[in-house]
Parts: sequence; C-alpha cells; structure tokens
Amino acid sequence: MARKALRLASWTSMALAASGIYLYSNKYLDPNDFGAVRVGRAVATTAVISYDYLTSLRSVPYGSEEYLQVRSKIHDLFMSFDDTPLGAASLAQVHKAVLRDGRTVAVKVQHPKVQAQSSKDILLMEVLVLAVKQLFPEFEFMWLVDEAKKNLPLELDFLNEGRNAEKVAQMLKRFDFLKIPRIHWDLSTKRVLLMEFVDGGQVNDRDYMERNKIDVDEISRLLGKMYSEMIFVHGFVHCDPHPGNVLVRMRPGTGKAEVILLDHGLYQVLTEEFRLNYCHLWQSLIWTDMKQVKEYSQRLGAGDLYPLFACMLTARSWDSVNRGISQAPVTATEDSEIRNNAANYLPEISQLLNHVPRQMLLIFKTNDLLRGIEAALGTRASASSFLNMSRCCVRALAEHQKKNTCSFLSRTRISLSEAFHLCQIDLYELVLRVKSLRLAGWLSTLLCWLFPAPH
Repeated sequence: MARKALRLASWTSMALAASGIYLYSNKYLDPNDFGAVRVGRAVATTAVISYDYLTSLRSVPYGSEEYLQVRSKIHDLFMSFDDTPLGAASLAQVHKAVLRDGRTVAVKVQHPKVQAQSSKDILLMEVLVLAVKQLFPEFEFMWLVDEAKKNLPLELDFLNEGRNAEKVAQMLKRFDFLKIPRIHWDLSTKRVLLMEFVDGGQVNDRDYMERNKIDVDEISRLLGKMYSEMIFVHGFVHCDPHPGNVLVRMRPGTGKAEVILLDHGLYQVLTEEFRLNYCHLWQSLIWTDMKQVKEYSQRLGAGDLYPLFACMLTARSWDSVNRGISQAPVTATEDSEIRNNAANYLPEISQLLNHVPRQMLLIFKTNDLLRGIEAALGTRASASSFLNMSRCCVRALAEHQKKNTCSFLSRTRISLSEAFHLCQIDLYELVLRVKSLRLAGWLSTLLCWLFPAPH
C-alpha cells in the first residue's frame, strides 16, 4: 500500500508539473489574472458586462482612463448597479441592478476567461484520473471527465440557461408555489444573463423561516413534490438544487410559502426508457417488492450490485430497504452505519457508478443535494413524501400506457386503473394521518396524567 501511495504521489507530481508547464507556456495565460481576482471581482464583472454589450476590455488595465470611459457606458444600460455580488461561484456571480425603465433585475455575469480556463481544468482532471487509473485499476472515475466535457459547455452558455428556465416554468406552471424568475432576453448574451430580481432566504436557513413564519415541513414537502414531477413525469430535471439556488419566501399578498428556483444551467434530460424503469424501481422500493427492486435495478445497470444501488438511491440501509423505507424513520445508528459502510464499499461504488447509465449520475447528485437540504431542515423523507413520489410514478406509467394504445376502451381501462391506484394512495395517507393524530392525542393525555398542571 505504501508503495502504491508513493507511486500515486509521483504520478500526481508529474501530472501537476506537466499541467503547470502547459499553463505557463500557454500564450493566453496572463499571470495578472490572479491579481485581478484578488483586487476585486467587481472590476472583472464590469469588464465582462461591457465586453458583451459594448466592447472588448481584454487588454484594458484597471484604473486607466480608457477603463473608466468604458465603465461609464454601463450607465447607458443601468440606473444603478451594485458592485458587491449577491452571490459568487466558480463560473459566475450575480449582481443586483436597476434598469433605466425602473425594473429591478439580477445580472448573472460569467467570470473573465473562464471559457478558456475550463478546457485546461478538464485536461488536468483527465491527466489525474488516468494516473489514478494506472495505480488503482479497480477505481473507475473516467466518467467524471466524460460528464465534465458534456455538461460544462452547457453551463457556460447562459442563453441555454435562459431557455431551460422558461421550459421548466412552463412545464411546472400548475404549481402555484413555484417561482421561476423571468428572463430579459433583449439584454442577455451567452456570458451575461439578465432576469427578474426575486428576493428570499436560502432553503436551508431555518432561522429565516422561523422569522417569516414559514413551515419547514411544508417547504420540504413542496420540494419533494416539485422534483418528483420533474423526474418521474417529465424527465427534465434541475440538477443543482444546492441552497444558494433554492430560495423561499412568503408570497406577496397571499401569505403562502413560495419556492424560488434559480440557476438553470445544468439539467438532465431522461430518456423514456430510463424514466419508466426508474418509476418502476421507486414504486418497488416504496411498496417493498424486492423481486421488482432487483429486476429494475438490474435494468438500470446495477447488475449483482443491486442491493448497494438501492441503498445509494434511498440513503437507507439494506435492512431498512427490505423492511420498507416508508415504514420506519431513519435512526442515528442507521446513519452511522451508512457512513461507515460508504468507505468500506468504495471500490464497489466506483464500479457501480461506471456501469449505470450516465443519466443516473446527475440524479444521484440531485438526490444528495435534496437530502442535504432535508438534513439542514431536520425533515428527513417521510411516508407522505414517498407517497407523493408514488403518485407521480402512477401518473407517469399510466400516461405512457395511454400514449401507446389507440383503443378507446384500453385508454378508459388505464384511466380507471390510474384513478383507483391514486385513490388507494390517498386512503393510505389518510390512515397514516389518523394514526398520527391518535398517537399525538394519546401522548398528550399521558403527559397530562404524568405531569398535571399545578393548581
């Protein structure tokens, strides 16, 4: 093992040295880039906006008369522009601004030279992954490079992000609790995206929710409902629901909670075959049909590792999967067991990730981010959330069956079967609620008997 570690260090050093020589010798690399970032991102942001709207500032030094002249042209577009970003990430940052007509907007600006730098980053990643592959053949991580090559160009095209935002807004328009900021196409480019400014607190901020009387359980339920619809019914999935991209607020004038979904650069489009198999798999997991769990896990590429696949999807132990994920809540012991086993099964996890369809990778990422939000809110997936997933699966499978038949009688039979299964789910959920209320009433009576109020 020590010898392998030494070889890994040597390979890594060679890779870093090679990439360093490549970057240093590359004529497009400007050593002052790093200083510019340290001096202030606001300067770079202004430069990018000016470049895309008006002119190129690639060689204009900060503070020069030429720079100040170009920056002044921003006032032709904005009444005001906040230099301090509302949020910043590796690819872009967002600023609040007011247009000349008085509309308040959010301006998403791509960092300077990120397009050129991204190809170098992918090259370096590929070199390191190949080095690790030479040392540890059992670890399969080339899919990381493949996914980066496919997804990064899409994320860097802000016009594509705008189209995604409009598509998902139309797709989920029946959800009155969901807000997707409108895009200002007349002022957007591939590197600058202008959208409606919408304020709110991050979805993992319990203090904000308590101050604004927002029910965390309701927010968790709405998120589950929204993502179940995306995954199971439409197969068009927002794959970056980290807390900075999901805001919540009390909707103005209604007093109801609203979820605001931002950053639409990364979406996964599921094939119909994958989506239907995934629907069947979750139905089997929810209703504890282990024969079907095995069948549909294997259809999704899990092979003999289907128990591990089911555990990764549900974030539950294999024992809990067998007993029914909707039957028992997660315990601290189970959480600890999962964390410990994750390290022990790393080679198997690597093998599994290399064999499942590429679509599955972003679904895993999305599931993990959503569970992180649930953990922050203290609202782990409940029986109610699983039942909502089941409703979406029933609807999706019925829609597929109706689409593939021309017979009126067959379509009627499918619709009746769909309605029957949905009623079953509603009835089961009602029973669970009654049981919960009875238990709560019994506990309240017991507490009053044990601890009577002082006279």
